[in-house]
This record gives sequence, structure tokens and C-alpha cells, in this order.
Amino acid sequence: MEQTIASVEKRGFYKLSWLQRTGFASGDLAQNLIYQTIGMYLLIFYTNVYGLNPASAAFMFLIVRLVDVLWDPLVGTFVDKHSPRLGKYRSYLVLGGIPLTGFAILCFWNGFHGSLVYAYVTYVGMSMCYTLVNVPYGALNASLTRDTNEITILTSVRMFFANLGGLAVAYGIPKIVSALASDGKVNTQEASGAWFTTMLIYSLIGLALLIFCFTQTKERVVMDKSETANVKVSDLWTEFVRNKPLRVLAFFFVTAFAMMAIGNSAGSYYMIYNVHGTPDQMANFMGLGSIPAFIFMPMVPAIKRAIGKKQMFYVFLGIAIFGMAMLYIISMVPTLKDEIWLVYVAQFVKSTGVIVATGYMWALVPEVISYGEYTTGRRISGIVNALTGIFYKAGMALGGVVPGMILAFVDFDQTNSTVQSPMAEQGILWLVAIIPAILLVLAIFIISKYELSDEVIDDINKKIELRQMAKE
Repeated sequence: MEQTIASVEKRGFYKLSWLQRTGFASGDLAQNLIYQTIGMYLLIFYTNVYGLNPASAAFMFLIVRLVDVLWDPLVGTFVDKHSPRLGKYRSYLVLGGIPLTGFAILCFWNGFHGSLVYAYVTYVGMSMCYTLVNVPYGALNASLTRDTNEITILTSVRMFFANLGGLAVAYGIPKIVSALASDGKVNTQEASGAWFTTMLIYSLIGLALLIFCFTQTKERVVMDKSETANVKVSDLWTEFVRNKPLRVLAFFFVTAFAMMAIGNSAGSYYMIYNVHGTPDQMANFMGLGSIPAFIFMPMVPAIKRAIGKKQMFYVFLGIAIFGMAMLYIISMVPTLKDEIWLVYVAQFVKSTGVIVATGYMWALVPEVISYGEYTTGRRISGIVNALTGIFYKAGMALGGVVPGMILAFVDFDQTNSTVQSPMAEQGILWLVAIIPAILLVLAIFIISKYELSDEVIDDINKKIELRQMAKE
């Protein structure tokens, strides 16, 4: 029996080199350079530079997410059923990465100023291509190894790189755009060329990183071809119904990413109109949304061992709520708001909690995939990642829909680059503090229902490998 267990350890519980870990993580860095720019800055580009009103932009974000609901399951099913010559999952890093780069650049082109049709075509195209990269990339994670400790390390490295991309976007974009813009601003039509050039640079770097990720990854834990032939789109709903941990994680994704997306997309408005900050101060504020990753993400494995997986979520979600409360109080007291360092402190505290909690949740995706394989005998990574992708994008959609609706409701003046009404300022403050805090309270409740401990997952994975050995 001991020999059998030892064989299991060698079969599915692979250890990765640091080059392989960083190679895989570079894929998330690439996607963040592209998609974080979309998530953080496309709304303010649309309203203040491109010339769309907030309500039209909000409705467009909603429509695109409805398209994703239909498109993502098709992609997930396709990647599970097929094994391209370049790799079952990694091939899409290149095949999807090239058109993703093109559409992302075109999203920030002002050649058809104010055209809603052009905005729809480019944004829908970008979103569909992002799915072609993101769903297989997520499935690639679960195909590298079954080892929970290795997955924890891999996730920490991945989130470190993801937040490196987030920092490059949050801090770098306002800096570069304001430097290239003729008027030194980011929220005027004069900055249109600067936005296009900046997105061109970021997208091409992202494509190079996707290619590097492709070269350093290899699928090791995948479903047999005989089993993939039976994968169908309806498996998405079937898996969602019977896989309780997956349902919990899916709803956690919605609330967590909605919280992040709403706060991120409103951050630039907050610094411009509530704090009346300079482009440099805006860059500092947005950059602080990623800085805690470099301090705390390397500590995640040790923190998890010390207090446990669920407790780690509770602690850091609570820290995030506290930071949002600080931000709201500071913003409501004029004398405090003028102290920019207090705004920075609140942003740092908030971001510390958000980054650790939302970063580690990606480590739970391979767990729910293994749970599904254990209960059904099929490892449908593409389907599971398509489902999590739908909820991820649903949360991200709220980052465009909710701010757009709120801005329209409070009569945001998109033609004014410096001042808004007290009502508009209050609406922006709700977007960066109150609404995200409410969503985090809901997230705490949702994650409390997650029941897969590390011990349970390790046992499940070993039983799966033993079952496969018995078939051979």
C-alpha cells in the first residue's frame, strides 16, 4: 500500500521549477496589463474622451456581459473537447492572445468619436477574445499539478505577477497618458492620442508575456480523450447544480469582482473630482491598490498554515471593510480630505484586505475541479473555468454597469474636467467605499459556506489517482 501511495505522489502531485512557476504567472501579468486597463480606465475614457454618456456606457457593459453568458460556455466546452497540436489549453494563449491584443488597442482609438456602434464592436470583440485566453489559462492551472501546497505556491506567484500588472496599470497608465497628452490631463478629448499610444504599448507587452507563458507550461493532469468526447455545453449547468463548492466559489467570484471592479473604475473619478488630485496623485492612489500584493502575497502560504483557509478570508475581508470605512470618513470631513496622506493610508489598508482575499480565491478553482472529478469521474477544467469566468465577468460587468448608472443618476457632468456637484461627489464616494463594503459583507457570508479543507482535497486527489491506476 505504501508503494502505491508513493506512486500516486509521483504521478499527479508534480513539483514545478521556479521558471515554470514564473512562466505560468506571466500569463496573468499579461492579462492584467490588458484587462485591468479596460476595467479601470475604459469607462472614464468612454465618458470624458470618447464622448459616450454614462448611461449608454453602462448599458453597453451589461449587453456585453450577456453575450459572455452565451459565449463562455461554448469556449469552455470547446477547449475540453479538443486537444490542439500546440497544447490542450496553452495553445490558446497565442491563438486568442493575438486578436485580444488588436481589439484592446482599438477600444482606446478615438477615430470614430462618440460612435456607439464602434464601441460595441471593439468591446464585444475584446471580451470574446479575452475569454479565448482566460478560460484555457484558468484550466491550465489545474492541469499543471494536483499538489495543494504546490498550487498554493503557484497561486501566490501568479497573484504576485497579477498585481505587478495591476500596479503597472494603476500607477503607470495615468502617468504615461498625462505625460503624452497635450494638456497634461487624462479626462479630456485632447488626451485621446495619448490613450491610444499607451494601450498600444501595454497590449504588445502583454502579447509577448502570453507567448512566454506558452513556452514554459505543459499540461500534465488532463482528462482522457475518450472522456472529453462526451463533454457538452449542458455540462456547465449540470456541474453547477451538483458541485456545491463550485456554487459557493462562483457566487464569491461575483461579489468579490463586483466589489473590485466598482471601486477600481470609480477610483479615477474619486481622485479627480472628490480629492481634486493631480494625475501624479491619482497614479499614487491607484497604484496603492496593488502595492500590498508585494508585501502580503508571499506570506499567504504561511498565513494559511497559521490560521486556516477560511479564517484567512474572514480576516482580510474584514481589513478591507475597515479600510473602506476609513476612506468614507476621511472623505466626509473636509479637513481630513485635504490631507492626501490619509487618503493614501485608507487606500493601502483597503487594498491589503482586497488583494489577499481575492488573490487566494483562485487557488480554490483547482479544488472544485478535483471535487467534481472525484464525484463524477470527469475532469472538465474548461467547463468549470468557463463557469467561474461567467461569474467573474458578471462581477466585472457590475464595475461598468453600476458606476455608469450611479453617475447618470447623480447627473455627472462629463464635460467638466475639474468640478462636480455635491450630489455627484457623494455618488462617486458611494462607488469607492459604501457599495464595495456592502458587497464584502455578502462575500464573508458566502465563503463561510465553503467546505473543502486542505486535508479533504489532499485525500480526494490521492483517491482519484488510485482510481486511475486501478483502471490501467
